[in-house]
Amino acid sequence: MLAVAAYASLVTLQYLATYFSEKPDLASLQRAVRLQPGNAEYRCHLGDYLFFVQRSEQGALEPYRAAVTLNPNKARYWMGLAAAYQKMGNDNAQEAALENAIAAEPKSPAVAWDAANFYLTQGETEKALREFRVVLESDLSLASRALRLCLLATPSVETLLQQVIPPSPPVYFALLDILMAKKQAAEAATVWAQLIQLRQPLETRPVFEYLRQLIAQQQVDQARRVWRDAANLCGLSAYQPSPENLVVNGNFSLEVLNGGFDWLYQKLPNVSLSLDPTQSHNGHPSLLIAFDGRGIEDAGIRQVIPADANASYEFSADFKSDAIQGAGGPRFVIQDLYSGAVYFASDELKDADTWKQARGTFTTGPTTKMLMLRVQRVPPGSPIRGKLWIADVQLVQERR
Repeated sequence: MLAVAAYASLVTLQYLATYFSEKPDLASLQRAVRLQPGNAEYRCHLGDYLFFVQRSEQGALEPYRAAVTLNPNKARYWMGLAAAYQKMGNDNAQEAALENAIAAEPKSPAVAWDAANFYLTQGETEKALREFRVVLESDLSLASRALRLCLLATPSVETLLQQVIPPSPPVYFALLDILMAKKQAAEAATVWAQLIQLRQPLETRPVFEYLRQLIAQQQVDQARRVWRDAANLCGLSAYQPSPENLVVNGNFSLEVLNGGFDWLYQKLPNVSLSLDPTQSHNGHPSLLIAFDGRGIEDAGIRQVIPADANASYEFSADFKSDAIQGAGGPRFVIQDLYSGAVYFASDELKDADTWKQARGTFTTGPTTKMLMLRVQRVPPGSPIRGKLWIADVQLVQERR
């Protein structure tokens, strides 16, 4: 009976302590500590209340110290103690508490984040970078913020690649975004080269974004290199240009990626785009462009194509139309992506109830690096209705 009574008393004390520890008021938390003085969690709860609610870092010290004494292997207790020391301006004690938190949970991103930021303020760059690596290994949501702080600590991309960046493609892409936004294309190229050395499969979306930034900043050589590298790592070997055709996916036999050097498309009012297997050409589906409205200047389908300066090219494409009504009509246009200079404009693509071919030759200018192929409507203001199919789009550089 005595044993049962003792056990019942113990269970009752534990129940009451748990009950009071969950009530958000000072008296209840203090009562929980009195009922279970050896429970480190209750001590930490009391310290949190004093620190965050009553804003008393001095009062929070005693329960935090008791918590880490009772259980030194819980990083959260050490972090509470470090926060109290930080508010009090005691850098040495804060650093000691952070070191104990790291020792307790060396792979915790929350601990590493706070420690890294503290080391930065203290000018301890090597320690900060060490903890930022833990963050980058564990929490991708903090990757951009962590990398920006790393670049403040050491602008050397080579140092980051050697000491901080884990072998994780998402972290590499986060760094690429930051460097491209800062117009540091050369440093970004170094990061890309290191990423390729990982030999890991890559998702197409971040590759397309990097390519978009490269093209926007006229880094055409690097864009070409990235597209070639992506052939194996992104499964894009079928989307590579060739001397026989610089247009990627010119016969629309592959999925349209809407990225990189494949076809790019956008939804425009009064224009619809779709692949039409019912109007196949040479065994492949054609691209159907349906017009139905006014104010149409562009069909919303285009492709950017790397090109050489002062070079001659031959273009051809097959088309078919149905009941295109309105002044003027659509046409193929090839122009310099950066200067806007038009090098080729086909005749209007209409009056073709059977497959016809548009073709022509042109020579690029002395500064040409990138072409844009698109379907333009001229004149843009008047209404246009009808259907246009295009297939077997081809661009070949003439050899001299």
